[in-house]
Amino acid sequence: MTPVELSRTVLRAVRCAVDDGELHVAVPGRTSVTPPGPGGCGDYATNVALQLARPAGQPPLRVAEILRERLVRTDGISDVVVTGPGFLNISLSGTETALVREILLSGPRYGHADRPTGRLVQLHAPHEVRAVVVMDAVARILRSQGTLVRTSCAGRPEPGWVDILGVDVDAYGAPDAPAPLDVNVRPVPAAPDDPTPLGRDAARWALLHPALHDRPRITADHLVQRESNPLFRVRYAHARTRALTRNAADLGFHAEPGDTDLRGTLAAVPETVVQDTHDTTALRHTLADHPRILQAAAAHHAPDRLARHLVTVADAALPFLAAVLPRGAEKPSAAHRARLALAEAAGAVLAGGLSLLGIDAPEHL
Repeated sequence: MTPVELSRTVLRAVRCAVDDGELHVAVPGRTSVTPPGPGGCGDYATNVALQLARPAGQPPLRVAEILRERLVRTDGISDVVVTGPGFLNISLSGTETALVREILLSGPRYGHADRPTGRLVQLHAPHEVRAVVVMDAVARILRSQGTLVRTSCAGRPEPGWVDILGVDVDAYGAPDAPAPLDVNVRPVPAAPDDPTPLGRDAARWALLHPALHDRPRITADHLVQRESNPLFRVRYAHARTRALTRNAADLGFHAEPGDTDLRGTLAAVPETVVQDTHDTTALRHTLADHPRILQAAAAHHAPDRLARHLVTVADAALPFLAAVLPRGAEKPSAAHRARLALAEAAGAVLAGGLSLLGIDAPEHL
């Protein structure tokens, strides 16, 4: 169950409580679920009970208990605990296995819409390189969410924008679209320098990673292969996941979603392996949050949200990747297969996200 699906489940619990007469309140249009904060537990938490308490005329703890009784009976939820003034802490059943299986089944298209929405969006950009690259990325993200997109630019894109940066504009000149279609993609400030000398990947990252109101840096820093470069970390993390798959094949095993805890599946685990066993909670949360990030990036025309999310995924994955393969004389186990599956799921999310930004996800780096 993804965060988006879980938030819908929480809203259904609210709706059922209203229909049963236990809560007298307007059902909100949306609610959010997030990783638990300090003092919390489980996989996700929501403060919906605190939001509804005042309009419902009941204490937050009472609202939380009403919702807890419904949520705990829901398929896919193993437990619900109320903490603090009324936070609902939700534990999911088979969380990691189901999530990894879903991602591996979808591949780089994880988080994409299942079918077209029928919505049409017209994007129009001024004749400026950052605006055109942002429009190109927004169009890619919108299409991933089932939206039909048409793009236009105030002038013919420069040859380098097409040949080097890979932008694809449907038309140039005044946008030929009736109101009330969405128009105008205008990040401010514009690119301070010509980004094409950086090449496609680094140039697009330099233009897309900053928030649209931040000034982009068009420098060679985006080309260096070191940890201080976010683009390098993202692409390196993806390349590492592909290398793990190749190395596992050489060792005679493949990915299979399951329990990634080495200590719970091996009869005797070397002390060094125990010390290197990483908590995968942060990585699972970032992967599960990917569909929501795509929806938000599409809704707000903000590819920078996706770029920053990919950095979060990479930073959560890199420490874990070092503990995927067996070490020394250790034989591959079910936990190693599960860890490889989680690594491949992270790689699929990174590859899919980079593709939507128009950036290559390398097999080797």
